Amino acid sequence: MGFMIRPPPGASGSATPAIIIGCFVAFGGVLFGYDTGTIGGILAMQYWRNLFSTGYKNPTDHLPDITSSQQSMIVSLLSAGTFFGALFAAPQADILGRRMAMINSCIVFMFGVILQTAATAIPLFVAGRFFAGLGVGLVSATIPLYQSETAPKWIRGTIVGCYQWAITIGLFLAAIVDNATKNRKDTGSYRIPIAVQFAWALILIGGMLVLPETPRFHIKKGNQEKAAKSLSRLRRLDVTHPSLVEELGEIQANHQYELSLGKATYIDCFKGNIGWRLLTGCLLQALQQLTGVNFIFYYGTSFFQNSGITNSFIISVITDVVNVSSTVPGLWMVEKWGRRPLLLFGAIGMCVCEFIVAIVGTVEGNGSDVANKVLIAFVCIYIFFFACSWGPVAWVVTGELFPLKVRAKCLSMTTASNWLLNWAIAYSTPYLVNTGPGNAGLQSKVFFIWGGCCFICILFVWTMIYETKGLSLEQVDELYSKVDHAWNSASFVPTVSFQDVEDMDMDTKHASLADIEANAQRKRSVAHAETADVTEKA
Repeated sequence: MGFMIRPPPGASGSATPAIIIGCFVAFGGVLFGYDTGTIGGILAMQYWRNLFSTGYKNPTDHLPDITSSQQSMIVSLLSAGTFFGALFAAPQADILGRRMAMINSCIVFMFGVILQTAATAIPLFVAGRFFAGLGVGLVSATIPLYQSETAPKWIRGTIVGCYQWAITIGLFLAAIVDNATKNRKDTGSYRIPIAVQFAWALILIGGMLVLPETPRFHIKKGNQEKAAKSLSRLRRLDVTHPSLVEELGEIQANHQYELSLGKATYIDCFKGNIGWRLLTGCLLQALQQLTGVNFIFYYGTSFFQNSGITNSFIISVITDVVNVSSTVPGLWMVEKWGRRPLLLFGAIGMCVCEFIVAIVGTVEGNGSDVANKVLIAFVCIYIFFFACSWGPVAWVVTGELFPLKVRAKCLSMTTASNWLLNWAIAYSTPYLVNTGPGNAGLQSKVFFIWGGCCFICILFVWTMIYETKGLSLEQVDELYSKVDHAWNSASFVPTVSFQDVEDMDMDTKHASLADIEANAQRKRSVAHAETADVTEKA
């Protein structure tokens, strides 16, 4: 196994256009990461606390602040918006197309940014958080969909993983801007970090105006000619090239096969084979949140402050640097190691780190110099394990799981499950961690919860995650039709041509894919024998 990720032997055309397009679209992750990352620093800014406080004083520093319930509302309303945005992403992407859906999502996002920038009190700020979240939710479900439908199969995991890398870059940029404005004594302290988000949205809109629609969306809409032109642009091949005709034909045939099995309503997403895949995707995205990573990025600055750590803003910048840099090896490992091994590696590493933080914090107590050093060190190591595994790979796997007829619907629901747990964590964390009346005051003990969830992640990956490395999106359908257990998936070799399946005059709704394949092979054998017989007689 060489170090470089290379196309398979005999691959025609060039993957460069698709890779560049996929990486540019990943830039939408900056919206996601920056918007979720900037709030942690804003909540800790003294000017913002003075302006938005309704009379409450923080018992730690005895200065004006917002209450735990207000903090929960402000942080979690973004996640509530993203939950509904992710659900609305499916009809939007299926009606407008993947490309126009992203443009519309950015417009919704910018409306939320305007409200937050104008706010000088909690109500308008919260409204802005919700609409910005709505836009982020729409974008977060559409980007992996676009990337998965345009990327070559041999590097699809790396391209979709770049979305998570862009999220980490957004978090890092948020920490830098927050740190640069935190000491300002005017509204610029929080308005500058918020208003910067206009730039990210405008860049994405500008790019999507010139990028192509995905060929699979055109196939779904019955536009064969547009699909051929789109795929030609992505693969840098003429529309008549045999390799392009073959790839397009397989996409078309697979879509027809899936349609022959039944309708594509939301109810159908919960049935049979697709229902199992949907459950896998929803649990994967939910568990990604339950690893506790957004506890660090939402509340890290405040948590480090309350733990007695000085320069908490700088510590947050450090954790963001670790997050960005650690995602890069994950983009390589997802194609070299595969999805299952990388997720297992990450879950085990995170589990160990979080239990160490929890145990040392409990034994030494908050404010202890030893506990603080252990907290910082193992939080950084934990972020490494998350960033190279569960961060990017959760988006990669969910982008690959579903057949074309329900892909947008299922992907929107898996993304919504991510945001639902994101909201639950954002809302409950202040009550779990903070001290004072009505709060649990867990402090570092909260890492026992995240560590326990990471142990569940290990069991989940082993029993439910199928290995999809190197398979086309159409071959993933074959994988789930033929392999009964996830732990046997690594040895799967695709053998079905859906174009042959399309030629079979069979009741595909009641026959298994294996039976249809066997009949197709018999048909080819008979045809080959007849051709040989005719040649021999001639």
